[in-house]
Amino acid sequence: MSTPYPFTAIVGQDDLRLGLLLNAVSPAVGGVLVRGEKGTAKSTAVRALAALVPEVSVVPGCRFSCDPVSPDPACPDGPHAEAAGVSRAARTVELPVGASEDRLVGALDIERALSEGVKAFEPGLLADAHRGILYVDEVNLLHDHLVDLLLDAAAMGASYVEREGVSVRHAARFLLVGTMNPEEGELRPQLLDRFGLTVEVAASRDTDERVEVVRRRLAYDDDPEGFAARWAGEESALRERIAAARALLPRVVLGDGVLRQIAATCAAFEVDGMRADIVMARTATALAAWAGREEVTADDVRQAALLALPHRRRRNPFDAPGLDEDKLDQTLDEAGPRENSDGDDQPDPDPDGGGDDGGGGGGGGGGVPPQADGDRTPPGGESGDTPSGAPEGSPDAPGRSTGAEQQPVASAEPFRTKMLSVPGLGEGAAGRRSRARTEHGRTTGARRPQGALTKLHLAATVQAAAPHQRARGRSGRGLVVRRDDLRQATREGREGNLVLFVVDASGSMAARQRMSAVKGAVLSLLLDAYQRRDKVGLVTFRGKEAEVALPPTSSVDAAASRLESLPTGGRTPLAAGLLKAHDVLRVERLRDPSRRPLLVVVTDGRATGGPEPVALAGRAGRLHRSEGTASVVVDCESGYVRLGLAGELARELGGTAVTLDELRADSIAGLVKDVTAAGRAA
Repeated sequence: MSTPYPFTAIVGQDDLRLGLLLNAVSPAVGGVLVRGEKGTAKSTAVRALAALVPEVSVVPGCRFSCDPVSPDPACPDGPHAEAAGVSRAARTVELPVGASEDRLVGALDIERALSEGVKAFEPGLLADAHRGILYVDEVNLLHDHLVDLLLDAAAMGASYVEREGVSVRHAARFLLVGTMNPEEGELRPQLLDRFGLTVEVAASRDTDERVEVVRRRLAYDDDPEGFAARWAGEESALRERIAAARALLPRVVLGDGVLRQIAATCAAFEVDGMRADIVMARTATALAAWAGREEVTADDVRQAALLALPHRRRRNPFDAPGLDEDKLDQTLDEAGPRENSDGDDQPDPDPDGGGDDGGGGGGGGGGVPPQADGDRTPPGGESGDTPSGAPEGSPDAPGRSTGAEQQPVASAEPFRTKMLSVPGLGEGAAGRRSRARTEHGRTTGARRPQGALTKLHLAATVQAAAPHQRARGRSGRGLVVRRDDLRQATREGREGNLVLFVVDASGSMAARQRMSAVKGAVLSLLLDAYQRRDKVGLVTFRGKEAEVALPPTSSVDAAASRLESLPTGGRTPLAAGLLKAHDVLRVERLRDPSRRPLLVVVTDGRATGGPEPVALAGRAGRLHRSEGTASVVVDCESGYVRLGLAGELARELGGTAVTLDELRADSIAGLVKDVTAAGRAA
């Protein structure tokens, strides 16, 4: 087993270390979510924490880590007779993003269950993590069906395995720790709320600190055991401090005045439910114990709020996590006078007690994270489009709005959109948009298993085994079942798609009110893509060319950021936008051939610049249709005179056109628009 990097050797990242240590002091805090850019010691810190967590006492031979003082009465290995427990280190169990359901919750031997009625159960990762740490790297990329199982276990403190009437239950209480890079997409709100604390991390910009990080890492890589030995004293001291804080924790007093401050803070920031109040109370208590105090102060409440509330105040995936610290201070002052305490009573900002690590890449005490510079400006355009026939004063009339580059305008308020889906039956990643063959969903048939059996079709299995019972010498009540009799259930559910937006940012779209409505519509579709677990990409076109403003990603908030900063103006190279989209889809088909694309073109249908721009755009549309790409055109044409060009483009693409009004879910135009794929039979 490799020697882990010492926790006390981590340079800076004070918020990260404090969040982890508070959970080591009080596991009831509920875990921690670590958000930040790649290469910021997220995984290193989590793995290093395991060496600091106190040992646990378990029933000898129990695969489910039962506590000998109060064993689980429903333990599959029980009942346990009274016996002295054995101590072992608390486990840190890693859940891979690509794990199967059986690997997470465990698996039943279906053949023995059917033929012998025996619950032969092989424990999964949830059983291994009981009374320890369950660590999920890149937790935001975890498949939905695994997220559902995690939510159930976290809510009930137990894992249930149900297979065709045969069930097993075992305790599963663990410290949930997740790391993620927000650029790769956000977490589902339900799972996000299950993390007690959240911390933001970023690489330090201090030269000396970066030098120290590199120096320590190189020293560790050259001699892991020797490096760990040099930090053994600091590790031992920190381990003792955690144990002392745990012993002090039951004696910490949470006064009524402090409770009022906690309640007032949660109410002021309008967080949902009561979990935030409870987590803040537990975190403030752990902070006091960590500082060696028996009474919680207002400063503890403030620090607890900065750790427990940022991820709970988000209303949609485009909200940046963080708190307004001025509002926080005002709320605390109004709810109760701030208590003055000398420096010895303050929570230690340097959790490992060392002073040479510097101040921090994580800084800010869990406050507003640094904002990534996500603005990208398309190249400048030429003088604007002047569509003929547009009355003076209409949004499409010639004027300064259709000339050179205009400053970005804010988007209109997003709304709930109709569901746009890809026709047919796919086999892509699990999601919530288009029909697909999946491991989860309604049962539609049965087949012989290819590899390990995951979902038994009981009726088909019995039907396959029944004709052979006499030949197999059946004499008792049990059914004689063999491996060849087992049948896998085929299921139909929903998949996530690649939704590629092609947005017209030319002069014909430059009227401020019109572009605001267009951005609001695209933002609404992005929110819908987030909820349906799609990947998204963004292509824009204006002036002389098109550009990929955002390559396909799971981070819809990154797409929203690009959209908000999108300027308008110049000619309308519609064909260039469609051809650029074709290039993006061609590359994505090679990377992920099972994920079906949905092309969403947001335009008024005009095309200018170059020879025969309309004909060229039509040929580009037919190229998409020839490859069977499902498409929809969001018609942004407005004004008294409508040319119907977006509808013609939709016909060339082999798709359908919807207006901005028809896109709304509450529109009277219809209920659900299924996108017509090219070549689909009428």
